Amino acid sequence: MLIEIQDIFKIYNEGKESEVRALDGVSLTIDRGEFVAIVGQSGSGKSTMMNVLGCLDIPTYGTYLLDGTEVTDLSDRQLARIRNREIGFIFQGYNLIQELDALENVTLPLIYQGISVFEREDRAMEALARVGMADRAHHRPSEMSGGQQQRVAIARAIATRPPIIMADEPTGALDSKTGRHVLEILRELNGEGSTIILITHDDGIAAQARRRVRLTDGKIVSDERGKEAAAV
Repeated sequence: MLIEIQDIFKIYNEGKESEVRALDGVSLTIDRGEFVAIVGQSGSGKSTMMNVLGCLDIPTYGTYLLDGTEVTDLSDRQLARIRNREIGFIFQGYNLIQELDALENVTLPLIYQGISVFEREDRAMEALARVGMADRAHHRPSEMSGGQQQRVAIARAIATRPPIIMADEPTGALDSKTGRHVLEILRELNGEGSTIILITHDDGIAAQARRRVRLTDGKIVSDERGKEAAAV
C-alpha cells in the first residue's frame, strides 16, 4: 500500500462557533500505480485533502502512512525531504519562477536533492523533452503560453522521478485542446508506473482517471473504479 489515511480530520477554529471541518473523518487507501481523481465542488475539502496527502499540511487528528512511514509526527524538515523525494506537484497556476528560464525552473528541485550539476541539467533536459519543451529550455515563463508553462511545470514535477505525482486542477487555466494534452501526459506517466492523484471539480476531467473519489463537506461520499473514459 503506497498511501493509507485513517480517520483523518482537518479542523479549523476547533471548538469555536466558526469551526470548519475541512476533512471530517476521512479514510482512504491508494495503491502504487493507481490513477485516482479526487473530485468535489468548492468547499468540499479536496484541496485540503491534497495538502494532507502531499505533506504540505498535517491533519488535526488521524493517521497517514506514506509508503509505510507515519508522516503526521514528522518535523517540517522531514516533511520537506519527503515532498522533494516522493512527490511531484503540478498546480493550476504553474508556480514557475518568473526570473528563471524553463531549464532553471526544472533544475531547481534537483538542486535541493543534491544532484550534481551535470546530472541535474541532463535530467532537466530529459524531462523537458518528455513533455515536448526542449526547444523552449531557455525561455522564461513570460515568453510562453499557458499550455507551455504547464508542460514545464510537469517537467519540473517529473525531473526528480518521484513515485507520486499530484496535480491540482492542472487543466483549469487551459483551453480544452491543451488541457487534453496535459491529461494525455499524465496518463502516459501513469502507464509508465507513476501514481497519479488528480484534484478537480470537473466531472469530465475526473472521468479520465481509473478511480474517482468524491468529496462532499469533508467526507468521502463515493469511491468508483472503472476504465478511463474517452477523451473529452
